[in-house]
Amino acid sequence: MPRNNRFSRFVAIDWSGAKGSRHKGIAVALCTSGAAAPEIVVPPEKYWSRQAIADWVIVQGQTSPTLFGFDFSFAPPRVERQTYLPGDNTPDDARAFWTYVDQVCQDDDLGAASFLEQHHRRHFYFGKADGVKADYMHLRRCEAHYNAGGGGKPSTVFDAIGAAQVAKASFAGMRLLHRLGQHIPIWPFDPVPDAGSAIVEIYTSIAARAAGRPKGRSKIRDAATLDAALATVGSAHHTPITAYDDHTTDAILTAAWLRQHAPNPLYWSPASMTAEIAQTEGWTFGVL
Repeated sequence: MPRNNRFSRFVAIDWSGAKGSRHKGIAVALCTSGAAAPEIVVPPEKYWSRQAIADWVIVQGQTSPTLFGFDFSFAPPRVERQTYLPGDNTPDDARAFWTYVDQVCQDDDLGAASFLEQHHRRHFYFGKADGVKADYMHLRRCEAHYNAGGGGKPSTVFDAIGAAQVAKASFAGMRLLHRLGQHIPIWPFDPVPDAGSAIVEIYTSIAARAAGRPKGRSKIRDAATLDAALATVGSAHHTPITAYDDHTTDAILTAAWLRQHAPNPLYWSPASMTAEIAQTEGWTFGVL
């Protein structure tokens, strides 16, 4: 596990799996050690592309020891059924699965909609025509553990319907991880080295709950509420921003939360994470 306070920068990235090549839903916030509030990183064009995020992270990861947090599921459930996609010939560990997703998807800008809509359609729930939704609600062990502890309602990468679905974003994220993993360790699939940068999976609602936001009301849409939340995670007030949308405020608060909790060894060694889970499903940073 990393030494206390060895990271000098902390980045939270609110991700998007939307089709196309520019994404209003991607937001990046960065803070350094200390108490200064995270700042929003301005994209190279009006909106970030996923490829631009990949390029930026690789460069920044080599610049100084940075902890990057991405808000998507790093792998599908596997432990429960001992395979990612029952009945289909797919790899058995996360890194090989990322490569597989990248190979079969030709979508623009590291997208992965075709993975759900064409290549493995029968595994994903798009609506009533697919049958009983409960039949698709397979969870990673981390998600099951978090939900059992009162963390929130179950979510799964196999649920591809509704605004809250994480399916397209997660599989697009796996294409990203396939690229980033060649340059930066990705926890817990890789051990975190004693020096340099690392990547973790985050869930912005965990940061919001830690900052005192009630369940079901985690989103922040005004300056005063954001400053109050930041104060609870040891951060100074933020620099005013143009728009207080969910993506931007999630990224700002979560970057500050990462900075506060990265030195805690408990977060890097969750008791319920086995070696099998670490290599096949991963774990969300902050779930104990």
